[in-house]
Amino acid sequence: MEVDVPFRSKTTLEAWVEEFALLGYPQASQVRVIVQDAGDGDTGLVAVTLTDATTVTYIQPIVVGSPRWVVTFEAREEQLELAAADVARLSADLAVVSALCAFFQAKSASFVATQAATAGDS
Repeated sequence: MEVDVPFRSKTTLEAWVEEFALLGYPQASQVRVIVQDAGDGDTGLVAVTLTDATTVTYIQPIVVGSPRWVVTFEAREEQLELAAADVARLSADLAVVSALCAFFQAKSASFVATQAATAGDS
């Protein structure tokens, strides 16, 4: 069932990022919601700056209308060499990114379930 979802709303994403921050995950990586090119003017994209890698990383729904989310790592032009401590920090960053992606998916699935239940009551 596809429903109209606000998952890409910059306002909703900012609220979800704030809610996630309250869960106590370490903030090793910088998470921000940026404006994504869209016709409605309120579409957001969750960008993540990793501590020890300059790879452009972002989190988004896999397709519009789906509660499933993915993490995208854009291609790099140069190889990345990290010392053991740097890899450990990157690993910690990626654990937070994974948890954030799972959080967004859970929030989205909850929204879809609520919409389906509301539609069934009508």
